[in-house]
Amino acid sequence: MEELKEYLQSRCAPGTVKIYQRDIEIYQHHCPKAEQAGYQEVLGYIGQLRSRYKNPKTIRRILSALKAYYDYLNVIDQRKDNPTAAIRLRDQVNNDIQLQDFFTPAELEQLLEKEERYALLSARNRILMSLLIYQGLQPREAAGLKISDLNLITGTVYIRSQANTNSRTLSLKPGQILLFHDYLNETRKLLLKDAGSDQLLIGLRGGAWLNIDIIEYVIRQYKGLFHPRKVNCKSIRGSVITNLLKAGNELRAVQVFAGHKKISSTEKYQQSQVEILHNMIQSQHPMK
Repeated sequence: MEELKEYLQSRCAPGTVKIYQRDIEIYQHHCPKAEQAGYQEVLGYIGQLRSRYKNPKTIRRILSALKAYYDYLNVIDQRKDNPTAAIRLRDQVNNDIQLQDFFTPAELEQLLEKEERYALLSARNRILMSLLIYQGLQPREAAGLKISDLNLITGTVYIRSQANTNSRTLSLKPGQILLFHDYLNETRKLLLKDAGSDQLLIGLRGGAWLNIDIIEYVIRQYKGLFHPRKVNCKSIRGSVITNLLKAGNELRAVQVFAGHKKISSTEKYQQSQVEILHNMIQSQHPMK
């Protein structure tokens, strides 16, 4: 399993590796001859999952883990085929954007004011949070930032392309520039502890940088601030995009800002006609 772990680590985020490992181990437990399993056996296992899990996303994730498992067996020449290659799930996944769960610009600003136990973490986390609430970055984008991506003279930050987003150069808010200046010249140097690294966001272990899992863990510490709404990287980014659209910014401009590869990805964050009609009815209600 150690070789499989290394294979997954070369292709997946750390958090995904752990989840895939667990899914594969469960599969091997239920299918003792998993290495020789064919299309029908795997399909039968997927059928069992359908009776166990009601969320289509869970089944899709497990299938992705199995695809990676059989790809690995191909790489080590234990198999010449992948029995999962032809399996396509047609379960309906709800990708609707829940606008009511998002935050106003003023509420997002409150996330910058959270007190931290350690001063070093407070300064670093303010940098991280500012990138989420002002530039609307995904955790993977924030984790990949390097010192060279920052230009405090022009007040910009370069965001590298990801699997689902385009690269782009975004403007920093005036207040961010001072935050970054102090972080780079003081906090970051203390966090590095003489270790060498060109990563922007540094962890407590010196040269260790903030990966996706750590970033999501940091953000989870804010979860009780707006209960019952969820404070996470997804809801913060969604709020930023939604607020830009509500402020009257052109759809194409917001698409570029968010790095969406398809305009339809940006359109999901627009107020639906149902919501607009609901607001109109509420504004005209005789009891108001």
